[in-house]
Amino acid sequence: MNILFETNTPKIEGEIADYILNRDGILISYSKPVKRTVQNITENVALVKKITENKKFPLLIYLCNSPIPDKATRIFSAQQIHAVDTAMAMIYKPGLANLIMKMAFTLQPPPVPIRFFPNEAEAWNWYCHLQRMLTNKKFYFSLRPSQLCVPHFLP
Repeated sequence: MNILFETNTPKIEGEIADYILNRDGILISYSKPVKRTVQNITENVALVKKITENKKFPLLIYLCNSPIPDKATRIFSAQQIHAVDTAMAMIYKPGLANLIMKMAFTLQPPPVPIRFFPNEAEAWNWYCHLQRMLTNKKFYFSLRPSQLCVPHFLP
């Protein structure tokens, strides 16, 4: 069950992921199994900025297995996170989360809160926790007050 998916919201297709910006202000990313390069990461950041109108949103990523990018791409990708995200929750397959964190953030800690979860319900709870705990404006999630921490279960 995908509690964050809205059937009336179209997916916006990209080369490395498809996106939905849901009504709760969470950008949902459905990762694709393509090799990441500096070029397609750059294009993806531009796409995300277009979708979000240059505003930062929390990101929920459904990870998939994809080829391991080269070191330059890993470094570049880690540097781009703060440009588009306020926090990042990743729904993973077993073993994948640890590999990603080791590859992306071995030299420095992540620039935004990042966590891995086996399911979206746990990711949603974490976002709700962050919403309550973080008062710094740079981490403010664009959730409408009436929808804070209330997942929408849709048919």
